[in-house]
Amino acid sequence: MARSEKVTFKGALGDTLAARLDLPQGEVKAYALFAHCFTCGKDIFAASRIAEGLTAHGIAVLRFDFTGLGASEGDFANTNFTSNVGDLVAAADHMRTNLSAPKILIGHSLGGAAVLAAASKIDEVEAVCTIGAPADPGHTANNFADDIKKIDAEGEAEVTLVGRPFRIKKQFLDDIRSQKLLANVSNLRKALLIFHSPIDQTVGIENAQEIYLAAKHPKSFVSLDTADHLLSKRADAIYCANVIAAWAERYITSGKDIGTGEDVPAISDGVVVQETGKGTFTNVVSVGGRHTLYGDEPMSVGGNDSGPSPYDYLLTALGTCKSMTMRMYADRKGWPLKQARVTLRHKKIHAEDCVACETEKGMVDLINIGIELSGDLSDEQRQKIFEIAERCPVHQTLTHEVSLQAELIEK
Repeated sequence: MARSEKVTFKGALGDTLAARLDLPQGEVKAYALFAHCFTCGKDIFAASRIAEGLTAHGIAVLRFDFTGLGASEGDFANTNFTSNVGDLVAAADHMRTNLSAPKILIGHSLGGAAVLAAASKIDEVEAVCTIGAPADPGHTANNFADDIKKIDAEGEAEVTLVGRPFRIKKQFLDDIRSQKLLANVSNLRKALLIFHSPIDQTVGIENAQEIYLAAKHPKSFVSLDTADHLLSKRADAIYCANVIAAWAERYITSGKDIGTGEDVPAISDGVVVQETGKGTFTNVVSVGGRHTLYGDEPMSVGGNDSGPSPYDYLLTALGTCKSMTMRMYADRKGWPLKQARVTLRHKKIHAEDCVACETEKGMVDLINIGIELSGDLSDEQRQKIFEIAERCPVHQTLTHEVSLQAELIEK
């Protein structure tokens, strides 16, 4: 069953913003960031239902209230389209640090315009989706057209939007008037999916046409038939979620698309590690020119989890060395060792918690090692095999003085 967590982070104006992270039941394939419509909030039907639908496909979704809206702090009157874009970038920064950077941006109405503007500022984004988005943020002023003259003349005015009062300042109008959104769309360099209803009475279908014509391929358009602007019918929101999930699968970087390693220079007496360009931390590793491996970081720290982490490889080296050493020793002795199993875990601990450590302050590395030996072995044989594992070459390397000599190689 999918789960939902409350999240907070600092927005573009320094206020604490309220967010909700919707997580799938199993493995997270990718993270998406959702931007809600003008004066709406993260819990509007369209946002919550699309998030629900995406989690069913293994996509986690962070949705949040823009500054001054919903449960977020700040004064709405001091915000504008530029600050909304800044809030999106701040949300992506939070995800990159604490979860994994978003691969998908989804925006509804003015939120759609915001994700189009923010996409170029979030390098990890592979796919952008808009729902009922205006081609020009200035379109937002149509919601309070009767008050525009007063705002321009007096500097601000209280307007009624969706039955609630909001204070709009002239700086908001100036900001949306200055936006060149279609230029952003033309230089998007991301896959784009545009949803729009032909009967949308709030943002006309011609906006979708302008966005589509400005965008470069890959781009797609999906008509929402009889849907209203807010996607108030559950079926429409779920349909969007299903289409987004299927469409995004092609563009989300995963372990299946991490490079072949064919361009990595091979050396017979060592290891070459090279970035693949397919993810923030994804590297291809050539071992002796004979074996190709991959290294990465978990999604929780901004990687794609397309391969083991550096510390995973460290434990792998130590564990395989111990296992091989025990096997050679048992075979040389003629002892009936059926199978050796080594379990290793790495963590950082405070030096004062380590009895055997010479370091007294700060943090030290602790590797917990468990060794299981199966076979018709005597207690003395088990103990001897266990002890010989401590003398494996990698263990000796890690526990003795090591000199690392690095040089910058000119190309």
